[in-house]
Amino acid sequence: MAEITLTSENFRKEVIESDKTVLVDFWASWCAPCMMLSPIIAEVASEAGDNVVVGKVNVDEQESLAAEFGISSIPTLLVFRNGEIVNASVGLKAKEHILAMLK
Repeated sequence: MAEITLTSENFRKEVIESDKTVLVDFWASWCAPCMMLSPIIAEVASEAGDNVVVGKVNVDEQESLAAEFGISSIPTLLVFRNGEIVNASVGLKAKEHILAMLK
């Protein structure tokens, strides 16, 4: 499944109300570790199958979402299930670590 762009307009529908596990990547274009993580997130999105939704939040464009979830360092990954955060990770991580977060 492809990654989706998350905004304050679609976040509730795509993440909070989703019946699937949702991995949310908080990132910015000026963040070098974010750029290094981006292809890993794309691989996770393609390998995770239909049970996982992968979304990306640009913190510069979606400041209110970043503030709502207390994002102070990026990249930050949050895993949601049934509208609740069940896992979180800050910084550049290996694909295996991210896949393990989704289990």
